[in-house]
Amino acid sequence: MSRRAATLVVTSILVLVLGLVGALIPVPYVALTPGPTTNTLGTGEKGMPLIQIEGRQVYPHKGNLNFTTVAYRGGPGNRIDLFTALRGWLDSKTAIVPEETVFPKNETVKQVEQENTLQMENSQQSAVAAALAELKIPVGNTVSVMAVQKGMPADGRLRKDDHLVAIDGTKAENVDAVKSAISGKKAGEKVSVTYERAGVERKVDLTTVAAPTDKSQAVVGVTLRDSFKFPFKVKITVGDVGGPSAGLMFSLAIFDKLTPGSLTGGRFIAGTGTITPEGEVGPIGGIQQKMIAAREAGATAFLTPARNCVEAAQAAPKGLRLIKADTLHSAVTSLDALRTGQGTVPACPRS
Repeated sequence: MSRRAATLVVTSILVLVLGLVGALIPVPYVALTPGPTTNTLGTGEKGMPLIQIEGRQVYPHKGNLNFTTVAYRGGPGNRIDLFTALRGWLDSKTAIVPEETVFPKNETVKQVEQENTLQMENSQQSAVAAALAELKIPVGNTVSVMAVQKGMPADGRLRKDDHLVAIDGTKAENVDAVKSAISGKKAGEKVSVTYERAGVERKVDLTTVAAPTDKSQAVVGVTLRDSFKFPFKVKITVGDVGGPSAGLMFSLAIFDKLTPGSLTGGRFIAGTGTITPEGEVGPIGGIQQKMIAAREAGATAFLTPARNCVEAAQAAPKGLRLIKADTLHSAVTSLDALRTGQGTVPACPRS
């Protein structure tokens, strides 16, 4: 073998080895894939109804109202390699997204998981409140402190289980209203917080700081939740599932259980979307993977948050009808129209 040929062989081997090694290098991306989908009208742990209602008449129901999830691979400390990322980019069922999309900078995996758990708990409470509001059943509400972050303005000033009464003199209607009032400030501005502790109303002035994950947002370092006083007991058991995106489907299932007849008419309906106590449906992430999961599970219609509609319409699986939902009321109305064949069922536009 000539020296030139030998050099080419050695160079080719080195390029191949470097390519293989490079393909195994961890990269700061996360692979999103279709996750499990669960019928909110079905059973959960130990064969018990996923949603249990006590102290109120519950009516027979049929069909499916499934919430959908997204599974992920990767993240800080467990990054996927370049080869996995490249393979995901070629797979229509997989989305490869920057790591910070799922795990914000300056937050650990444990912190993200804790936040997802809190979001799920808040989502369940908001879902019950929204369903009861749609049924015109009165509900009491207070905003409670779930946790206070160390080293932040609220540290040592507010405590877990404090009930917020007002922000700058305006009644604390719900968590979203409180967050909006505080985040609307500029970092360094003061915010007056009126709260109740052990039955005594107090007041404290806090100086806001920039949020660690978004410098344009002002925060004081508290995690809040809506604490509702429901006239009867509603228990939702979903196991190890986090995040707020099942809110709409929880609300629909509760509404269905508390009203005569079947909201689905026996159909397999799936969907996604956050929910506020007032019944407003919010956008979510991973819409493409959730639609795929729904269709593979057997769903024929998919309730889609209005702000996800365009994206969803461009990637909807064949055989899955998208129904636009901007409020719980519109979702109920659409399912009524779908079941009876009377009325309009709003679809998602492609642009």
